[in-house]
Amino acid sequence: MRERFWEQYPLEELTAEEWEALCDGCGQCCLLKFQDDESGELAVLNLACELLDTHSCRCSDYEHRLERVPECTRLTPELIHQFRWLPHSCAYRRVAEGRKLARWHPLLSGDPERVHRKGISVRSFAVTSRGVPEGEYEDHIIAVIPID
Repeated sequence: MRERFWEQYPLEELTAEEWEALCDGCGQCCLLKFQDDESGELAVLNLACELLDTHSCRCSDYEHRLERVPECTRLTPELIHQFRWLPHSCAYRRVAEGRKLARWHPLLSGDPERVHRKGISVRSFAVTSRGVPEGEYEDHIIAVIPID
């Protein structure tokens, strides 16, 4: 990877390896979300995709995730601006908005566990959606985000 690539190049010019390295490992993009058709608000649940390893906050089958979970959100440099629900801490969002990476980011700190110790990841509260009936999803809403 190129040195400090996130400061040197726009997202669209990153290699696939650099793009993947930009992920901070928080797992927030893997939480289930539902958009209200009338208000446009997005409800975020503490339920994670069935493929998310809630301890590592990484996908347990990243290579095949789109086949196994068709509704999986695929973040790409071209689409990143459509995902306004990404947390302000997200490295993809930060770089897209012209902001610097957070000091705890693994590319700066060299410590992939720091995102968990700082309480940014979903490790402490996410549970897998596997086995939770859809009728109970409303009980798992942890945030409502207005999307304009």
